[in-house]
Amino acid sequence: MFTGTPGHLKSFDYTGLYRYSLTFCANQRTETFVEPSRVGIVLKQILRAAADEEFEVIAYCFMPDHLHLLVEAKTDASNALRFISRAKQFSGYHYKRTFGRLLWQRYGFERVLRNDEQTLVVARYILENPLRKGMVVRVADYPFVGSTLYTVSEILEAIQSS
Repeated sequence: MFTGTPGHLKSFDYTGLYRYSLTFCANQRTETFVEPSRVGIVLKQILRAAADEEFEVIAYCFMPDHLHLLVEAKTDASNALRFISRAKQFSGYHYKRTFGRLLWQRYGFERVLRNDEQTLVVARYILENPLRKGMVVRVADYPFVGSTLYTVSEILEAIQSS
């Protein structure tokens, strides 16, 4: 289990039209995201933070003990650090209020996508996490993946046809 503090890039201000691959780990890596009610509460708050901070959630995948997100800023003023903070704060608050437990580890991981990285390739990689872990035979069989822009099928088919 990672116990250090990864920190953010010192030479990057996280504001503007960028894409980010994010991973948030559940507190003590407990298997938190295995019931629709728990995923639903968290997803609703992640989407609320995305709307507030002007981000699109291109792909998400709730694994049992962590969450993968691919987000894209919608404006020059979109701030990823503010989005991350609000997403974790909103979801953590509502989760604790409902289930009486802490939701997130303090730190997460973020990666700024380079210009040459294809968005849908990264989205497909995120959606296929349960498949690679042997949890399902087909991505469509896993209930906790999705996107605010595309259907799961559209993401998977876009990569196969290119």
